[in-house]
Amino acid sequence: MKNILKKIFFREENNSLISKSFSKLKNYPGVIKIFQAFENFDKDIEIRFVGGCVRKILNKDDFDDIDLAVNIEPIKVKSILIQNKINYYESGIEHGTITAIINKKKFEITSLRKDVSTDGRHAVVEFSNDWEQDAYRRDFTINSIYSDIDGNLFDPFDGKKDLSSGLLKFIGSAEKRIQEDYLRILRYLRFFLIYSKINHTVKIKTAILKNIAGIKKVSKERLLDELKKIFLNCNLEKLSNDKFCSEVMLLIFPEFKNLHIFKSLNDEALEIIKKKDFTFILSLLIIDETDNADYFLFKYNLPKQSREKVIFLKNNFQNIFSNNYFNETNLKKIYYETNKHYLEDLIDFKIFKTKKISKKIIDLKNFFSHFPKPIFPIKAKYLIDNYNLKEGVALGQKLNKLEKMWINNNFKISNKEIEIIARD
Repeated sequence: MKNILKKIFFREENNSLISKSFSKLKNYPGVIKIFQAFENFDKDIEIRFVGGCVRKILNKDDFDDIDLAVNIEPIKVKSILIQNKINYYESGIEHGTITAIINKKKFEITSLRKDVSTDGRHAVVEFSNDWEQDAYRRDFTINSIYSDIDGNLFDPFDGKKDLSSGLLKFIGSAEKRIQEDYLRILRYLRFFLIYSKINHTVKIKTAILKNIAGIKKVSKERLLDELKKIFLNCNLEKLSNDKFCSEVMLLIFPEFKNLHIFKSLNDEALEIIKKKDFTFILSLLIIDETDNADYFLFKYNLPKQSREKVIFLKNNFQNIFSNNYFNETNLKKIYYETNKHYLEDLIDFKIFKTKKISKKIIDLKNFFSHFPKPIFPIKAKYLIDNYNLKEGVALGQKLNKLEKMWINNNFKISNKEIEIIARD
C-alpha cells in the first residue's frame, strides 16, 4: 500500500546533499521515536515533516521547531501517543493539531484536513487522508512541501523550485487564500522579506490592498505574534526600503511612524538589532514626542514586562537627545533603579534615535556591560544593632533617607553620614 501511495504522491528522491541536510531533522531528539510510534501502529499510516522545518532545511537555514502531518484523525493520534507513553496536549484539537512532548521538545502533529468554511479568521475543517487536498489548503507553495524521515519530498506545487528561485507564490488564487485568513497578508510580508528575490506581482499587490480591511477580523494576539516573527526573523532594512511592504505595514499598524529608522543602518546599529528583542524594536517604531506609544499600548495587550519596558523608554525619550544626561553617574542610578537590560536598551535607543555613535557612548556601553549592579550596603539589622532602633515606620523612613543619600553620592556613604541620619 505504501509503495502505491508513494507513486500517487509523486515523491521526489533527493540528491545526497539534500538527504544529508534532512539527517539533521532525522537525528533531532525525539523524531525517530515519533515516526516509529506511528509507523509501527499501522503500515498504512504515514507521518511527514511539513512547513517551516522543511522550508528551512531546503534553504540551508537553522530550524527551531518541527511540524508534522499525518493521514489519520486526531483521536487516533492521541491513542498512538498514549500507547507509546508520549506526553501531549491538545493545542488546537478543533483544527486537528496535537502537540507531543519528548524530553521537553515539542512536536506539532496535525491531521490532514480540508477547509469546509472560513470567515477570514476561523476555519471549519474536515479531516481527510488526502495529502494533496491538505497541501491545497495551505498559503504559499514554499509552505506546502512535505518530507518523510529520509528527506523524500512530496511537493505538489513545486515549492522547492519557488524557494530556490526566490519566488513567493500563493497556492491558487491570492485573493481567495487571503480571504480564508487575513493574517496571510502579514505572513506574505514576512516570507517576502526572508525569501523573495523577485518583486511583488501586480495581482498580489491588488489582492492585498483590496482585502486589507479584513485584517480587523484577526485577533490582536495573532497580529502581535506574527509581528514578532517579522521583527525577529526578517531584514528590517529591506522592510523599510521596500515601498509596498512599508505601505502595507503602515496600513495595518499606523502607529509605526518611525518605520524609516531602519532604512540605512550603520554597522553598529546592525549589530545591535541582531541582539535585540521584540519590545525594543517595537519601541523604536512607536515612541516619539507624542502619545503615539500610549495609544499603541492601549490598543494592543502586550505582556506586562513589555509594557513596562516601552513606558520606561518613552519616559526617557527627551533624555536621549541630551549628551549631558548620558554620564556614568546618571546611568548608574538608572541601572540601580531598573536592571542591566533596561540600561542597555536606553543606550542602544539613543544610538538609533540620534544616529550618532560617539566614543563616549560606546565607552559607557562597554563600561556597564561589565559593571556589577550596585547593592545598598545598609540593612535594617545594622541600624537596630548599632543605634538601638526598633522595627517600624521610623526605621523604614531612615533607611529610605540613607538609600537616597547613597544614590545621590554616587553610591557612597560614610559612617558619619549614617550616624547623623540614624540618630536624627
